[in-house]
Amino acid sequence: MKTLSEWLAHCEQLHPQAIDLGLDRVRQVAQRMNLRLTMPVITVAGTNGKGSTCALLEAIYLQAGYKTGVYTSPHLVHFEERCRLVGESPQAEVFASAFACVEGARHDTSLTYFEFSTLAILKMMSDAGLDVVILEVGLGGRLDAVNIIDPDCAIITSIDLDHTALLGTDRDSIGLEKAGIMRAGQPVVISDPMPPESVVKHAQALGADAWLLGKDFNFSGDQLQWSWAGRGRRYSGLAYPALRGANQLLNASGVLAALEVMRPQLPVTAQAIRNGLAMVELTGRFQIVPGEPVLVLDVAHNPHSVAALAANLDAMGFYPTTHAVFGAMADKDLDSMLKKLLPLVDAWYFTDLPLPRACTAQQLAADWAALNTRKDVRSSVHESPQKALDAAILAADPTDRILVFGSFYTVGGVLQQGIPKLHAKHLRN
Repeated sequence: MKTLSEWLAHCEQLHPQAIDLGLDRVRQVAQRMNLRLTMPVITVAGTNGKGSTCALLEAIYLQAGYKTGVYTSPHLVHFEERCRLVGESPQAEVFASAFACVEGARHDTSLTYFEFSTLAILKMMSDAGLDVVILEVGLGGRLDAVNIIDPDCAIITSIDLDHTALLGTDRDSIGLEKAGIMRAGQPVVISDPMPPESVVKHAQALGADAWLLGKDFNFSGDQLQWSWAGRGRRYSGLAYPALRGANQLLNASGVLAALEVMRPQLPVTAQAIRNGLAMVELTGRFQIVPGEPVLVLDVAHNPHSVAALAANLDAMGFYPTTHAVFGAMADKDLDSMLKKLLPLVDAWYFTDLPLPRACTAQQLAADWAALNTRKDVRSSVHESPQKALDAAILAADPTDRILVFGSFYTVGGVLQQGIPKLHAKHLRN
């Protein structure tokens, strides 16, 4: 039997590019596999906040005693990160067996890398005896491979401009693609405080039971705690989620609404909610790693998420110098992303990434130079995220701050040996 690495290489060689934009092929293979998810399913789409939403749902349901399955993408370091069964990623051999099952049912049907791996992970979930499955949409919603599964509850997180070449050039167009995960007569939680009109209209046209932030549920908070209110239920005195950043309350609020939607099938206690909020973990989402200097990891890779990153950095307080390691894909709105962090960053370390569609470090540096008006800021280019981080560590003082942000490949590139623990120069042996 092939190993997982061999299967992944097989998928890349077999169909490296998207074949078409339909899901009929994926459904046909799923039918041949007799693939069914008989447990409740929650599907999450949106531009930003999907990963955090899935992690919050998983943490709370685990605390409530349910056996959870979570599918997220992309991964940071290891492919196995894309699937968690009852809180743990399965062994590579389990993935390999599921890939073999997909290949056996595929016959001559063309599948993309993402479609192939999605079917394999869905197979693993169907065989695992789970109580609830949480699926994160990879791209868009309507035509994403996870959309072959009918969810019991859909969640639409914040929507902004990203992947515009595929999804559309405005929020309405992008929102309509995300809204494709809704089902007629089924509940949908919309946690974007200002959702595109297309999303709301699509829910109305389907007769979906839409939970809208500000109408069907809301939240408020002070410096110490926050509260949530929905249709007939209220929680007060909640601790802030362990995931950092003010934007996490939007995600958590949508999660509590989804828990209410699913309560008839999956009841949870207030204590499970409190414990889940306190114990949730998610690498690379405004993750602050203590040390000297402090390290911040964030996979912010579009203007909306970088704006949230900038606000969160500003709220951290004063640091003499902020060093930023940055790498991104060439199709992103790089100028908008750079502009939002120009006032906060004092030294830039631009990095190449190991993908053809990545922007080169030299081009990032040129884009930055065209925007920069500060004479006291320096920049350099590096061939990998780890080498860029090494340069930043060498230049940083103990009281400084180092930020690694951009593509998943940028953050993942500094996590190959685990989460770095930085030590000030005067503490080194």
